[in-house]
Amino acid sequence: MSDKKSVTIYTDGGCDPNPGPGGFGAVLLFGNHRRELSGGYCLTTNNRMEILAAITGLEALKHPCRVTLYSDSRYVVDAIEKGWAESWRSKGWRKGDKKPAKNPDLWERLLDLVELHDVEFRWVPGHSGVPENERCDELATEALRKDDLPPDPGYESEEEEEEPPW
Repeated sequence: MSDKKSVTIYTDGGCDPNPGPGGFGAVLLFGNHRRELSGGYCLTTNNRMEILAAITGLEALKHPCRVTLYSDSRYVVDAIEKGWAESWRSKGWRKGDKKPAKNPDLWERLLDLVELHDVEFRWVPGHSGVPENERCDELATEALRKDDLPPDPGYESEEEEEEPPW
């Protein structure tokens, strides 16, 4: 039997428009304890916010835990559960078609956290009445509407490093 504590994390991220101002939210549950986290950037993408929501939830844990992480992003859940992100990393952040994988800065962080914790990613349908997922959506939306959001350096550097047309 593991000594690791069992934690449940719900996450969501979004942009309005996409790309545009973005926000993320995470709800962490452990017994009777609850913690809500959120943040955002002035210019980013929906997918980046979905990944960052998972990262933020996992980074909040003070020691290795068993985690069930719920996300309404198939991109996030499938990339981890089907091994896509690990494959992209092993190929130098290239996909099977040799094109660059998007968001390698965030995938690297998330993969490191998945190695630290025992994480099971589960997909939950968005906007389907799951209370904690709905709360994460509210947190993300509140965050993206804040004034003076900082820039997302990963998104902007991705823009600057666009592949040449040859």
